[in-house]
Amino acid sequence: MSTKKPLRPLYFGGAAAVAAVTVLGFAAPASAETPVEEPSSFTSAFTVMATPDNVVNTDAVATPGEAGATGQFTFRVNSDLEIICYDITLEGVTGEYMSPAKTATHIHQAAAGLAGPPRIAFPNPAPVGDGPRTSSGCLQGPFTTGILSNGVDTGDGFSLKTLEADAAAFASDAHTVAFPAGVVRGQLAQVPVGGLQTGGGATAAAPADVTDAAGVTDAGGVTGADTGAATNLAVGVGAVGLLALAGFGVSRRRSARS
Repeated sequence: MSTKKPLRPLYFGGAAAVAAVTVLGFAAPASAETPVEEPSSFTSAFTVMATPDNVVNTDAVATPGEAGATGQFTFRVNSDLEIICYDITLEGVTGEYMSPAKTATHIHQAAAGLAGPPRIAFPNPAPVGDGPRTSSGCLQGPFTTGILSNGVDTGDGFSLKTLEADAAAFASDAHTVAFPAGVVRGQLAQVPVGGLQTGGGATAAAPADVTDAAGVTDAGGVTGADTGAATNLAVGVGAVGLLALAGFGVSRRRSARS
């Protein structure tokens, strides 16, 4: 007999919502993605070790985030269903979130050292305070971010199959009032779904048309210093060990329900 986990509420930071109204001139849709239960299988999985030294500004100039802060992002994807499950932990992060997007925690289409637009906005890890901040759940597309480029939301039309095709061309980050360019950032590195192969994380060329809307400064879409390449390599090589230590959610969550 299986027991289904209750859905976690999908909530967004107030500062991000206010910024979206101020920067864009109108309130973006509250959400398009739908919180869903974890699917029975995944087509891919990814991990991110996010650090402050990987953050750059909109001009791709190194703009370090909060000293001592770290972020661990784990993503499990079923691209056939357009579902992404996430487990996010931020440590050493202080202060309130802030971003012109509808949340301050994202996946951006941006290779290491380059800027790029957010494609998915996740609920901000909580609680805001001195301890670790966490967030987990599953979202099903279509996705929206609240950031417009040429009048179109940067999540519009995005498919998880694009992420699967070139994971190193994507980065995860979070933004705060004190560190609007990004408090931490790291590139995605593919890891084995079934533990049978090593992950990737090779350097990727910049994706086409990855510039945020004119006048919109979401430093989240612009993180990732060149040092991210070295971080990716370390993550890729150590991916299997990381999964073993973390009890990776691909089997962890499903076994809990079976």
